[in-house]
Amino acid sequence: MIDVRELGIVPYQEAMDLMKELQQQRIDGQIPDTLLLLSHPEVVTVGPRARNDGILPPPDYETIGVDRGGGLTWHGPGQLVGYPIFKWGQREGEASVADIIHIIEGWLIGALATFGVNGVRDERMQGVWVDGRKVCSIGLSFLRWVSRHGFSVNLSTPPGRVEDVAGCGLAADTTTSLAHLGYEVEAEAFVQALLQVVRSTLEA
Repeated sequence: MIDVRELGIVPYQEAMDLMKELQQQRIDGQIPDTLLLLSHPEVVTVGPRARNDGILPPPDYETIGVDRGGGLTWHGPGQLVGYPIFKWGQREGEASVADIIHIIEGWLIGALATFGVNGVRDERMQGVWVDGRKVCSIGLSFLRWVSRHGFSVNLSTPPGRVEDVAGCGLAADTTTSLAHLGYEVEAEAFVQALLQVVRSTLEA
């Protein structure tokens, strides 16, 4: 069983504080596996890789530092964000971080398939790709095998905003939205498809 919390629009710092609180509660066994679904006002998160390499987005973007791996990740309107506060390693196929990333990629690929969208993995970067462009990003942080942070899905983001950010070591314009590629997927319909895939995966 998982607890799904649909939170609407949540400022990024507020979401980080909530994730840390819930992560500790999950470690202590006070809550079940919990999936937060939300979106953020526009911000670019700057991971350790980007800080070390001195990589920043264009100057008209608000930024915030984060403690998950990776470089730059855009968040904003038209994007669904999912934060699984899960205790991993309890089910088959969860022996490593790579396994867990693979599982989450599978959730997203399965949900996209519901709408006839062919999402795939790509050797260039973890996440999910459509028509050679990255539309879903994944970045996790763990404490005692309980995850924090998660994934983002660019459904219908403002034109040019995510495309102008050179995300996680990729060139600008590599990451885009489904709408930019010509796929119209409504947010609530995607959430329902995603939850169906997640539950069927975890209960298999």
